[in-house]
Amino acid sequence: MSTERPHSVSVAGVVVDDQGRALLIQRRDNGHWEPPGGVLEREETIPEALQREVLEETGIKIALPATLTGVYKNMKGLIVSLVFRCEAADGAPTTGDETRALRWATREEVTELADEAYAIRVLDALDAVTPPAVRAHDGVKLV
Repeated sequence: MSTERPHSVSVAGVVVDDQGRALLIQRRDNGHWEPPGGVLEREETIPEALQREVLEETGIKIALPATLTGVYKNMKGLIVSLVFRCEAADGAPTTGDETRALRWATREEVTELADEAYAIRVLDALDAVTPPAVRAHDGVKLV
């Protein structure tokens, strides 16, 4: 039996407004700018986790279904992230326990604010190509 720890699975939602901007959050724990998201809980479906995480971190309820735009593996953190392009259904952006600040960001602002590993998730979601992107990173840079 292997003693290696298993991968965890997370979801992130790139909420896009009618001007083509993406909603980014600034995390309270590390100050980084990212799309809202987090780890799936045992009893949750992927859409339930996506809706919960975006609501908890932004105050926005998203419309389902959302479009899968990428799958990303953090090679150091052993996290597989499923990223979705989302539309807001209800609510207004608000900070919370996990969110220091929120901001609607253009493509250019995304690349200035976020580490490469997170900026690419947002850019892939803005492009929403088919099939979805599949990428790996070390937590900061693509590998």
